[in-house]
Amino acid sequence: MSKRVTWVCTLLLVTLLSAAPAFASTSLRVMASFSVMEELVKRVAGDMVSVSVIVPAGEDVHRWELTPPNVLALEETHVVFYNGLGLEPWIRHVEAMSDDQLTLVEVAKKADYSPLMISTGQYKGEPDPHMWMDPDGAAAYIDVIAGTLAEHLPEQADAFYARAEEARKALATLNQEVKERLEGIPQTNRRLLTSEAGLGYFARAFTFEAFGVWGVNHETLGSAQAMAKMSEYLAENRPRPSALFFESTIPSIHMDALAREASLPLAGPLYVDSLSGADGPAANYSSMLRHNAEVLHTALGGATAE
Repeated sequence: MSKRVTWVCTLLLVTLLSAAPAFASTSLRVMASFSVMEELVKRVAGDMVSVSVIVPAGEDVHRWELTPPNVLALEETHVVFYNGLGLEPWIRHVEAMSDDQLTLVEVAKKADYSPLMISTGQYKGEPDPHMWMDPDGAAAYIDVIAGTLAEHLPEQADAFYARAEEARKALATLNQEVKERLEGIPQTNRRLLTSEAGLGYFARAFTFEAFGVWGVNHETLGSAQAMAKMSEYLAENRPRPSALFFESTIPSIHMDALAREASLPLAGPLYVDSLSGADGPAANYSSMLRHNAEVLHTALGGATAE
């Protein structure tokens, strides 16, 4: 009797956790691996699809561990959009529990976008997963998302592709806006020194140099070797950078120590691996890039806005 009660309670819990929101007009259930991907998927899906997230905003997508609610929701999910290229080491657990109902989409691998290599650390020379930090990379993600949703709901394909086109136009406008905000930063100040080497695509898009203490966050954070290497770089290279930066999902202790040692300002947070909460400065993709541009503009000596 007690076993039956437990089974019924578990079933009810699954139903409550994984039920589609009332606004979804189809039965397709989609999950995104982290908050940036979730926002891009929602841009294309609109109100037609139930979209939820595995790693909530504010958490580190690299170092996440699946929770019981994650597992329960995945059991009722049809499509998981994840970045791939090693961003989510925990995705292997999702792959292990997948069946014929669940489609896993490695968005970065499918995207028509030229990858960079990780510049330092344990994974140096492997593809950098942070493609979304360039609006053109985010637009390539949009194309993958639209194509996948159209395959699963062909009767809604026109609507998905129409929203994807709107999203690409918005991203092109955002790209130009960020370029204009950053263009006043002197060339000698255009170096981005962060904890994780996650700004390579941003740097390529907006003409900076990017450096990280470590390569990706699932390495040992702030190892003695990595810290010593960056400390040596700061001591020996001239001109000195205008500031060091910390990111929203990483404790600032490592960059703070380096900034104190080098007598440099510390600025941030920059948002890379996560959006902020709804009431924060990076509640969606566009506000994330605008916020980052403002932080860089202030810290690196951008021209004063008219």
